[in-house]
Amino acid sequence: MFGLREPSHWLLLILVVVILFGAKRLPDSARSLGRSLRIFKSEVKELNKEDKKDDEGDKSAS
Repeated sequence: MFGLREPSHWLLLILVVVILFGAKRLPDSARSLGRSLRIFKSEVKELNKEDKKDDEGDKSAS
């Protein structure tokens, strides 16, 4: 079974990623991934707020 428990596995994985994407593109990719995660998190938070509002509205209407 494949596992990343050993430091040598992590180093090999990092080396493969650097070779595939190149050292110049990695910071841009990381920045773009961070922005995407931030947007996703804010959208999930907004959906949770809307669900709570709907639940409170349903309870008061009953």
